Amino acid sequence: MVYRVSSFYKFVPLEAPADLRESILEAGQACAVSGTILLAPEGINATIAAKVSNLDAFIAFLRSQEPFSDLEEKRSRASELPFMRFKVRLKKEIVTIGEPAANPRKVVGKYVDPSDWNTLIEDPRVLLIDARNDYEVRIGQFKGAVDPQTASFRDFPAWARENLPPDTTQPIAMYCTGGIRCEKASSLIRQMGYKQVYHLKGGILNYLEKVPSRKSRWEGSCFVFDGRVGLGHGLEESDYALCHGCRQPLSAEDRLDPRYEEGVACPHCADRLTEERGNRLRERHRQVLLARQEGRQHLGSPEPDNPCTSHETDSPRQPQEP
Repeated sequence: MVYRVSSFYKFVPLEAPADLRESILEAGQACAVSGTILLAPEGINATIAAKVSNLDAFIAFLRSQEPFSDLEEKRSRASELPFMRFKVRLKKEIVTIGEPAANPRKVVGKYVDPSDWNTLIEDPRVLLIDARNDYEVRIGQFKGAVDPQTASFRDFPAWARENLPPDTTQPIAMYCTGGIRCEKASSLIRQMGYKQVYHLKGGILNYLEKVPSRKSRWEGSCFVFDGRVGLGHGLEESDYALCHGCRQPLSAEDRLDPRYEEGVACPHCADRLTEERGNRLRERHRQVLLARQEGRQHLGSPEPDNPCTSHETDSPRQPQEP
């Protein structure tokens, strides 16, 4: 069975997110949706999945709510349901940067369509910045991009203040997975005084969907915060897995490393794995395999975090975005 994954966000004032949460939770459960939705006074951010008809019905429900009447979504395919549960969470921010000055409703960078992105980033005067975290950049990025090497989006403001050139006329182009982190990052940089700030509309996913591979400037895979782990051109699933010991993306080469143990550890974390934690992970993996053989889901198994929860997590071992 083929499922559809829907990602969306919108910065819009929500006066009573807690009240809205209950109706959204009820509608999502009725439509058999899985994934995570974040609600905050500044808006909504989500990545969810379901069968096509169920997803259509749920999105129609959201658009029937006044704050989300013009909600735009990005869809991609999944061969398996990438989330086990449906969660609607209340947060202070829908993407956590920890900077009150970063407010996309007040000021934001200039959106650049995927069709115009190559021309922009091929200009030698443009400083190209990857606004994602280190574990995401490791499996793919635009050639020539600066990697801030951040473990959390909260680290980005400090990096920007310490590393951006002093010349505020410097053209800066930014990108992230789906666009939401660049909303706040570009807002912050604009308020730091930089006048020419651009960001990729719809993020890497929009670029990979709309720009043919023969014209692409993207190299590698785009990390996504669900069970698919990585996507390539045409938003096709790439050959990456997630280590359940440290939550890092693993290539086929990583999985051939003698330190890799499925469901337990990988080359990035095996050296620091304690005996107690290793035994606990092995037992959990055994239960997952048993549940799979019996044709049921093991709800105690780790669920890859998605772009919603990713923004909210500060631990580099629990990648969750933008």
